[in-house]
Amino acid sequence: MATISLSRRLRRTPFSDGVEAAGVKGFTVYNRMLLPTVFDSVEADYRHLKTAVQVWDVSCERQVELRGPDAGRLMQMLTPRDLRGMLAGQCYYIPIVDETGGMLNDPVAVKLAEDRWWISIADSDLLLWVKGIANGYRLDVLVDEPDVSPLAVQGPKADDLMARVFGDRVRDIRFFKFDMFSFQGRDMAVARSGYSKQGGFEIYVEGGDIGMPLWNALFEAGEDLDVRAGCPNLIERIESGLLSYGNDMTDDNTPHECGLGRFCNTHTAIGCVGRDALLRVAKEGPVQQIRAIEIDGDAVPPCDRIWPCYADGRRVGQVTSAAWSPDFQANVAIGMIRLSHWDAGARIEVETPEGIRSATVRDSFWA
Repeated sequence: MATISLSRRLRRTPFSDGVEAAGVKGFTVYNRMLLPTVFDSVEADYRHLKTAVQVWDVSCERQVELRGPDAGRLMQMLTPRDLRGMLAGQCYYIPIVDETGGMLNDPVAVKLAEDRWWISIADSDLLLWVKGIANGYRLDVLVDEPDVSPLAVQGPKADDLMARVFGDRVRDIRFFKFDMFSFQGRDMAVARSGYSKQGGFEIYVEGGDIGMPLWNALFEAGEDLDVRAGCPNLIERIESGLLSYGNDMTDDNTPHECGLGRFCNTHTAIGCVGRDALLRVAKEGPVQQIRAIEIDGDAVPPCDRIWPCYADGRRVGQVTSAAWSPDFQANVAIGMIRLSHWDAGARIEVETPEGIRSATVRDSFWA
Protein backbone atom coordinates (compact mmCIF):
# COMPACT_ATOMS: atom_id res chain seq x y z
CA MET A 1 0.00 0.00 0.00
CA ALA A 2 1.40 3.40 -1.01
CA THR A 3 2.03 6.05 1.65
CA ILE A 4 2.33 9.83 1.56
CA SER A 5 5.91 11.08 1.81
CA LEU A 6 6.04 13.78 4.45
CA SER A 7 7.90 17.07 3.98
CA ARG A 8 7.83 20.60 5.34
CA ARG A 9 5.25 21.45 2.66
CA LEU A 10 2.84 19.13 4.49
CA ARG A 11 2.59 20.90 7.81
CA ARG A 12 2.23 19.33 11.23
CA THR A 13 -0.04 21.04 13.74
CA PRO A 14 0.35 22.21 17.35
CA PHE A 15 -1.59 19.07 18.37
CA SER A 16 0.16 16.47 16.18
CA ASP A 17 2.04 14.93 19.11
CA GLY A 18 -1.24 14.36 20.95
CA VAL A 19 -2.96 12.97 17.86
CA GLU A 20 -0.17 10.46 17.26
CA ALA A 21 -0.05 9.42 20.91
CA ALA A 22 -3.82 8.80 20.76
CA GLY A 23 -3.28 6.15 18.08
CA VAL A 24 -4.45 7.86 14.90
CA LYS A 25 -4.81 5.33 12.08
CA GLY A 26 -5.35 7.57 9.06
CA PHE A 27 -4.85 11.10 7.75
CA THR A 28 -5.92 13.13 4.78
CA VAL A 29 -4.32 16.32 3.48
CA TYR A 30 -6.34 19.50 3.96
CA ASN A 31 -4.99 23.00 3.31
CA ARG A 32 -1.52 21.41 3.16
CA MET A 33 -1.90 20.12 6.73
CA LEU A 34 -2.54 16.70 8.26
CA LEU A 35 -6.17 16.07 9.20
CA PRO A 36 -6.94 12.83 11.09
CA THR A 37 -9.64 10.65 9.52
CA VAL A 38 -9.89 7.63 11.84
CA PHE A 39 -8.71 6.50 15.28
CA ASP A 40 -10.44 3.23 16.21
CA SER A 41 -12.63 2.68 13.12
CA VAL A 42 -15.02 4.95 11.28
CA GLU A 43 -18.01 3.17 12.84
CA ALA A 44 -16.53 3.01 16.35
CA ASP A 45 -15.53 6.69 16.18
CA TYR A 46 -19.06 7.50 14.99
CA ARG A 47 -20.68 5.69 17.92
CA HIS A 48 -18.40 7.34 20.47
CA LEU A 49 -19.00 10.81 18.97
CA LYS A 50 -22.74 10.36 19.45
CA THR A 51 -22.50 9.22 23.07
CA ALA A 52 -19.51 10.92 24.74
CA VAL A 53 -17.05 13.69 23.84
CA GLN A 54 -14.13 13.97 21.46
CA VAL A 55 -11.27 16.44 20.94
CA TRP A 56 -10.53 17.12 17.28
CA ASP A 57 -7.38 18.60 15.79
CA VAL A 58 -8.86 20.77 13.07
CA SER A 59 -5.88 23.10 12.71
CA CYS A 60 -6.30 22.60 8.96
CA GLU A 61 -9.24 25.03 9.16
CA ARG A 62 -6.79 27.84 8.50
CA GLN A 63 -7.74 31.43 9.23
CA VAL A 64 -7.58 34.25 6.72
CA GLU A 65 -7.35 37.42 8.77
CA LEU A 66 -8.64 40.76 7.51
CA ARG A 67 -7.45 43.70 9.57
CA GLY A 68 -7.83 47.40 8.88
CA PRO A 69 -10.36 50.14 8.04
CA ASP A 70 -11.64 48.33 4.92
CA ALA A 71 -11.89 44.87 6.51
CA GLY A 72 -15.71 44.93 6.62
CA ARG A 73 -15.97 46.17 3.04
CA LEU A 74 -13.66 43.41 1.84
CA MET A 75 -15.67 40.75 3.69
CA GLN A 76 -18.84 41.88 1.93
CA MET A 77 -17.10 41.76 -1.44
CA LEU A 78 -16.38 38.07 -0.89
CA THR A 79 -19.88 36.80 -0.08
CA PRO A 80 -23.49 37.19 -1.23
CA ARG A 81 -24.63 36.93 2.40
CA ASP A 82 -25.54 40.38 3.77
CA LEU A 83 -23.17 41.06 6.67
CA ARG A 84 -24.43 44.51 7.65
CA GLY A 85 -26.30 43.21 10.70
CA MET A 86 -23.45 41.03 11.94
CA LEU A 87 -22.09 42.02 15.34
CA ALA A 88 -18.70 41.46 16.92
CA GLY A 89 -18.88 38.14 18.75
CA GLN A 90 -20.92 36.44 16.04
CA CYS A 91 -19.99 33.67 13.58
CA TYR A 92 -21.70 33.35 10.18
CA TYR A 93 -21.60 30.42 7.80
CA ILE A 94 -21.01 32.09 4.43
CA PRO A 95 -20.64 31.05 0.80
CA ILE A 96 -17.66 32.76 -0.85
CA VAL A 97 -17.96 33.10 -4.62
CA ASP A 98 -15.94 34.24 -7.60
CA GLU A 99 -17.02 36.67 -10.31
CA THR A 100 -19.12 33.97 -12.02
CA GLY A 101 -20.95 33.07 -8.81
CA GLY A 102 -19.00 29.81 -8.44
CA MET A 103 -18.24 28.54 -4.94
CA LEU A 104 -14.67 29.17 -3.81
CA ASN A 105 -15.18 28.14 -0.20
CA ASP A 106 -17.87 27.71 2.46
CA PRO A 107 -16.15 28.99 5.60
CA VAL A 108 -17.26 30.39 8.93
CA ALA A 109 -16.73 34.15 9.22
CA VAL A 110 -15.72 35.26 12.73
CA LYS A 111 -16.18 38.96 13.49
CA LEU A 112 -13.71 39.96 16.19
CA ALA A 113 -14.23 43.71 15.72
CA GLU A 114 -15.40 46.12 13.04
CA ASP A 115 -11.88 46.22 11.65
CA ARG A 116 -10.80 42.65 12.34
CA TRP A 117 -12.26 39.40 10.95
CA TRP A 118 -11.22 35.78 10.61
CA ILE A 119 -12.39 33.52 7.79
CA SER A 120 -12.16 29.91 9.01
CA ILE A 121 -11.76 28.19 5.68
CA ALA A 122 -12.49 24.85 4.07
CA ASP A 123 -9.92 23.19 1.81
CA SER A 124 -8.93 25.75 -0.85
CA ASP A 125 -6.35 28.48 -1.40
CA LEU A 126 -8.68 31.27 -0.39
CA LEU A 127 -5.90 33.47 0.98
CA LEU A 128 -4.64 34.21 -2.54
CA TRP A 129 -8.11 35.17 -3.80
CA VAL A 130 -8.70 37.52 -0.85
CA LYS A 131 -5.29 39.13 -1.29
CA GLY A 132 -6.03 39.64 -4.99
CA ILE A 133 -9.36 41.37 -4.31
CA ALA A 134 -7.79 43.59 -1.62
CA ASN A 135 -4.92 44.65 -3.86
CA GLY A 136 -6.99 44.95 -7.03
CA TYR A 137 -9.41 47.36 -5.34
CA ARG A 138 -6.63 49.11 -3.38
CA LEU A 139 -8.34 48.50 -0.06
CA ASP A 140 -6.84 49.67 3.23
CA VAL A 141 -6.65 46.23 4.79
CA LEU A 142 -4.01 43.69 5.75
CA VAL A 143 -4.72 40.12 4.64
CA ASP A 144 -2.68 37.38 6.28
CA GLU A 145 -2.75 33.87 7.77
CA PRO A 146 -2.32 34.25 11.55
CA ASP A 147 -0.89 31.62 13.90
CA VAL A 148 -4.34 30.33 14.87
CA SER A 149 -5.15 26.62 15.09
CA PRO A 150 -8.73 25.55 15.85
CA LEU A 151 -9.34 22.70 18.28
CA ALA A 152 -12.86 21.27 18.33
CA VAL A 153 -14.63 19.66 21.30
CA GLN A 154 -17.64 17.73 19.99
CA GLY A 155 -20.27 15.40 21.40
CA PRO A 156 -23.13 15.40 23.94
CA LYS A 157 -20.72 15.76 26.89
CA ALA A 158 -18.85 18.70 25.34
CA ASP A 159 -20.42 21.31 27.65
CA ASP A 160 -19.34 19.41 30.76
CA LEU A 161 -15.77 19.02 29.56
CA MET A 162 -15.41 22.62 28.43
CA ALA A 163 -16.83 23.94 31.73
CA ARG A 164 -14.16 22.05 33.65
CA VAL A 165 -11.39 23.75 31.68
CA PHE A 166 -12.83 27.21 30.97
CA GLY A 167 -15.49 27.61 33.69
CA ASP A 168 -19.29 27.43 33.66
CA ARG A 169 -19.59 30.68 31.68
CA VAL A 170 -18.75 28.65 28.57
CA ARG A 171 -22.21 27.04 28.82
CA ASP A 172 -23.80 30.44 28.11
CA ILE A 173 -22.34 30.73 24.59
CA ARG A 174 -25.17 30.54 22.10
CA PHE A 175 -25.04 28.71 18.76
CA PHE A 176 -22.71 30.41 16.27
CA LYS A 177 -21.63 32.96 18.86
CA PHE A 178 -18.26 33.19 20.54
CA ASP A 179 -16.68 34.76 23.60
CA MET A 180 -13.16 35.24 24.89
CA PHE A 181 -11.75 32.90 27.54
CA SER A 182 -8.37 32.61 29.23
CA PHE A 183 -6.24 29.48 29.45
CA GLN A 184 -2.92 29.67 31.28
CA GLY A 185 -2.91 33.43 30.79
CA ARG A 186 -3.63 33.22 27.05
CA ASP A 187 -6.89 34.69 25.69
CA MET A 188 -8.63 32.68 23.00
CA ALA A 189 -11.97 32.82 21.19
CA VAL A 190 -14.33 29.94 21.98
CA ALA A 191 -17.32 29.45 19.64
CA ARG A 192 -20.31 27.15 19.88
CA SER A 193 -19.84 25.56 16.49
CA GLY A 194 -18.23 22.58 14.80
CA TYR A 195 -18.37 20.15 11.90
CA SER A 196 -20.91 17.81 13.49
CA LYS A 197 -24.48 18.00 14.74
CA GLN A 198 -23.67 16.44 18.10
CA GLY A 199 -23.09 19.78 19.81
CA GLY A 200 -19.83 21.33 20.90
CA PHE A 201 -17.29 24.08 20.54
CA GLU A 202 -14.35 25.28 18.49
CA ILE A 203 -11.43 26.86 20.31
CA TYR A 204 -9.35 29.27 18.23
CA VAL A 205 -5.91 28.67 19.70
CA GLU A 206 -3.58 31.60 19.04
CA GLY A 207 0.04 30.52 19.26
CA GLY A 208 1.21 26.97 18.63
CA ASP A 209 3.14 26.82 21.91
CA ILE A 210 -0.07 26.57 23.95
CA GLY A 211 -1.50 23.75 21.82
CA MET A 212 -0.33 20.67 23.72
CA PRO A 213 -0.90 22.19 27.20
CA LEU A 214 -4.55 22.78 26.21
CA TRP A 215 -4.85 19.32 24.61
CA ASN A 216 -3.51 17.69 27.78
CA ALA A 217 -5.74 19.79 30.05
CA LEU A 218 -8.85 18.68 28.16
CA PHE A 219 -7.92 15.01 28.40
CA GLU A 220 -7.05 15.24 32.09
CA ALA A 221 -10.33 17.02 32.85
CA GLY A 222 -12.44 14.57 30.83
CA GLU A 223 -11.09 11.20 31.88
CA ASP A 224 -14.36 10.23 33.61
CA LEU A 225 -16.35 11.53 30.63
CA ASP A 226 -14.66 9.00 28.32
CA VAL A 227 -13.00 11.77 26.32
CA ARG A 228 -11.11 10.53 23.28
CA ALA A 229 -9.28 11.99 20.32
CA GLY A 230 -11.55 12.15 17.30
CA CYS A 231 -12.02 13.76 13.93
CA PRO A 232 -14.81 14.78 11.54
CA ASN A 233 -16.73 11.58 10.93
CA LEU A 234 -17.81 10.62 7.41
CA ILE A 235 -20.99 8.80 8.46
CA GLU A 236 -22.20 11.48 10.87
CA ARG A 237 -21.55 14.36 8.47
CA ILE A 238 -23.50 12.68 5.64
CA GLU A 239 -26.42 11.88 7.97
CA SER A 240 -26.39 15.53 9.01
CA GLY A 241 -26.10 16.96 5.50
CA LEU A 242 -22.81 18.72 6.22
CA LEU A 243 -21.18 19.44 2.86
CA SER A 244 -17.51 18.97 2.06
CA TYR A 245 -15.97 21.57 -0.25
CA GLY A 246 -13.99 19.84 -2.97
CA ASN A 247 -16.09 16.69 -2.61
CA ASP A 248 -19.76 17.70 -2.72
CA MET A 249 -19.22 21.07 -4.40
CA THR A 250 -16.55 22.95 -6.34
CA ASP A 251 -16.14 26.28 -8.07
CA ASP A 252 -18.30 24.90 -10.89
CA ASN A 253 -21.30 25.11 -8.55
CA THR A 254 -23.24 28.14 -7.34
CA PRO A 255 -24.54 28.47 -3.76
CA HIS A 256 -28.07 27.83 -5.09
CA GLU A 257 -26.98 24.49 -6.56
CA CYS A 258 -25.44 23.60 -3.20
CA GLY A 259 -28.64 24.27 -1.29
CA LEU A 260 -27.11 27.39 0.25
CA GLY A 261 -29.55 29.90 -1.22
CA ARG A 262 -30.78 30.74 2.30
CA PHE A 263 -27.33 32.17 3.00
CA CYS A 264 -27.51 34.48 -0.01
CA ASN A 265 -29.02 37.96 0.27
CA THR A 266 -27.94 38.77 -3.25
CA HIS A 267 -30.23 41.78 -3.72
CA THR A 268 -28.91 43.54 -0.61
CA ALA A 269 -25.32 42.25 -0.46
CA ILE A 270 -24.04 45.28 -2.37
CA GLY A 271 -20.42 44.96 -3.40
CA CYS A 272 -20.17 41.16 -3.68
CA VAL A 273 -17.99 40.47 -6.73
CA GLY A 274 -20.27 37.67 -7.92
CA ARG A 275 -23.51 39.53 -7.30
CA ASP A 276 -24.54 40.15 -10.92
CA ALA A 277 -23.98 36.50 -11.87
CA LEU A 278 -25.93 35.27 -8.83
CA LEU A 279 -28.83 37.62 -9.53
CA ARG A 280 -29.22 35.89 -12.90
CA VAL A 281 -29.03 32.47 -11.25
CA ALA A 282 -31.58 33.44 -8.60
CA LYS A 283 -33.98 34.64 -11.32
CA GLU A 284 -33.65 31.58 -13.54
CA GLY A 285 -33.26 28.99 -10.77
CA PRO A 286 -30.70 26.16 -10.65
CA VAL A 287 -30.95 23.17 -12.98
CA GLN A 288 -29.26 20.85 -10.47
CA GLN A 289 -29.03 20.80 -6.69
CA ILE A 290 -27.57 18.92 -3.72
CA ARG A 291 -29.87 16.18 -2.45
CA ALA A 292 -29.88 13.44 0.18
CA ILE A 293 -29.88 10.02 -1.48
CA GLU A 294 -30.54 6.61 0.05
CA ILE A 295 -28.84 3.78 -1.83
CA ASP A 296 -30.39 0.31 -1.71
CA GLY A 297 -28.63 -2.86 -0.61
CA ASP A 298 -25.72 -3.81 1.60
CA ALA A 299 -23.00 -1.39 2.68
CA VAL A 300 -21.44 0.50 -0.22
CA PRO A 301 -17.64 0.71 -0.63
CA PRO A 302 -15.76 3.95 0.10
CA CYS A 303 -16.76 6.77 -2.24
CA ASP A 304 -13.38 8.11 -3.34
CA ARG A 305 -14.58 9.28 -6.74
CA ILE A 306 -17.77 10.49 -8.43
CA TRP A 307 -20.50 7.87 -8.86
CA PRO A 308 -22.71 8.74 -11.87
CA CYS A 309 -26.49 8.60 -11.43
CA TYR A 310 -28.91 7.54 -14.18
CA ALA A 311 -32.62 7.33 -14.89
CA ASP A 312 -34.13 5.79 -18.01
CA GLY A 313 -30.67 5.35 -19.47
CA ARG A 314 -29.58 9.00 -19.22
CA ARG A 315 -27.37 10.68 -16.68
CA VAL A 316 -29.21 12.77 -14.10
CA GLY A 317 -26.51 13.56 -11.57
CA GLN A 318 -23.78 12.13 -9.38
CA VAL A 319 -23.15 10.88 -5.85
CA THR A 320 -20.20 12.59 -4.19
CA SER A 321 -20.22 11.18 -0.62
CA ALA A 322 -21.63 7.90 0.68
CA ALA A 323 -21.40 5.59 3.70
CA TRP A 324 -23.29 2.89 5.56
CA SER A 325 -25.19 4.31 8.57
CA PRO A 326 -25.43 1.95 11.56
CA ASP A 327 -28.17 4.06 13.18
CA PHE A 328 -30.39 4.25 10.11
CA GLN A 329 -29.42 0.85 8.68
CA ALA A 330 -29.09 2.38 5.24
CA ASN A 331 -26.54 3.67 2.76
CA VAL A 332 -26.64 7.44 3.25
CA ALA A 333 -25.34 9.65 0.47
CA ILE A 334 -25.01 13.21 -0.81
CA GLY A 335 -25.35 13.92 -4.51
CA MET A 336 -25.92 16.63 -7.10
CA ILE A 337 -29.14 15.76 -8.96
CA ARG A 338 -30.75 17.43 -11.96
CA LEU A 339 -34.10 19.22 -11.70
CA SER A 340 -35.94 16.44 -13.52
CA HIS A 341 -35.19 13.93 -10.74
CA TRP A 342 -34.52 15.89 -7.55
CA ASP A 343 -38.04 15.58 -6.07
CA ALA A 344 -38.39 13.39 -2.97
CA GLY A 345 -39.20 9.82 -3.87
CA ALA A 346 -37.60 9.89 -7.31
CA ARG A 347 -35.97 6.57 -8.15
CA ILE A 348 -32.54 6.62 -9.76
CA GLU A 349 -29.64 4.24 -10.35
CA VAL A 350 -26.14 4.82 -8.95
CA GLU A 351 -23.06 3.42 -10.63
CA THR A 352 -20.86 2.24 -7.74
CA PRO A 353 -17.50 0.44 -8.06
CA GLU A 354 -19.42 -2.76 -7.25
CA GLY A 355 -22.07 -2.24 -9.91
CA ILE A 356 -25.37 -0.46 -10.40
CA ARG A 357 -27.50 0.14 -7.30
CA SER A 358 -31.05 1.44 -7.13
CA ALA A 359 -31.52 4.54 -4.97
CA THR A 360 -34.14 7.03 -3.80
CA VAL A 361 -33.92 10.81 -3.57
CA ARG A 362 -35.00 11.97 -0.10
CA ASP A 363 -36.78 15.12 1.01
CA SER A 364 -34.26 15.76 3.80
CA PHE A 365 -31.12 14.44 5.43
CA TRP A 366 -31.30 11.91 8.20
CA ALA A 367 -30.26 13.97 11.21
